[in-house]
Amino acid sequence: MNKTIVSTSPHITYIDTSRGIMLDVIIALLPAVLFSIILFGPRTIILTLVCAVMCVLSEYVCNKIMKRPVSIGDLSAVVTGILLAMNLPPQIPFWIAALGCVIAIVVAKQLFGGIGQNFANPAITARIALTISFPVLMTTWSEPGAWQIPDVDVVSSATPLANGASYSLTELFFGVTPGCLGETCALLLLAGGIYLVIRKVITPTIPLCFIGMVYILSFISNICAGVDLVTSLVNALAAILSGGVFLGAIFMATDYSTSPTTFWGKIVFGIGCGVLTFIIRQFGSLNEGVSFAILIMNILVVHINKLTTAKPFGWEAEKC
Repeated sequence: MNKTIVSTSPHITYIDTSRGIMLDVIIALLPAVLFSIILFGPRTIILTLVCAVMCVLSEYVCNKIMKRPVSIGDLSAVVTGILLAMNLPPQIPFWIAALGCVIAIVVAKQLFGGIGQNFANPAITARIALTISFPVLMTTWSEPGAWQIPDVDVVSSATPLANGASYSLTELFFGVTPGCLGETCALLLLAGGIYLVIRKVITPTIPLCFIGMVYILSFISNICAGVDLVTSLVNALAAILSGGVFLGAIFMATDYSTSPTTFWGKIVFGIGCGVLTFIIRQFGSLNEGVSFAILIMNILVVHINKLTTAKPFGWEAEKC
């Protein structure tokens, strides 16, 4: 006869593990990774593998040095490696990508205690560090399909966010534009996001607030500049399809460790990311602002959670 087990609450029956969640994220990223190989050539495979392997190796070494249980089996380091690769230009030297992996895992993750204890997204932290350290290499882009041209290593081209660059909405949506490996095809990133929502790995709150706010502010900016209504709508759509808005909103702003846990907190976080992205794009010296926006909001997550956590029933503030 089966024994009845009696225990105190909470009674948790959710079967997902960290490894299962990370595996879902990898599956969601695969279409964009495969498409980047078609756009930018076989070198993309090597770059992605370098990032994934170096992240796993960095985590393993840290675990051993810090005498912690080996955590590479949870696949979080693999996800960090793939996300970092998706945030890099196709022709970035492999040694710089490897350096970014060390920054992501050692500095942004393990020094703060490992998975679940880092305050900032490791891949974003590494991208920002590399952008500041190697600004030219991190902003040198390849034209899609240039790898098929004989005797040519790099064909530099402007990204959709660069001044004077002009691409149709179709090109932006399907990703036939220069950019980082994972920033080009909005369609495949959106498909990956829908997969994660269906699998209940993420909720759509942060991505919708993030992307929606960039769209609204871009539209208002166009209207204030005297652009007609239809063109303003199109330009705003181009703004969210350009750069890393979809990649950042879906795959990095939703990171469990560095995003709010409350519903209203997620709304505040998503709106904040969208506002900061627009401000940096519009008034900053950089064409792209997604990474900096997410990092700034990561820092504020503790306060957002505190301000948006519901008070227990019957709770009263302490009187002075």
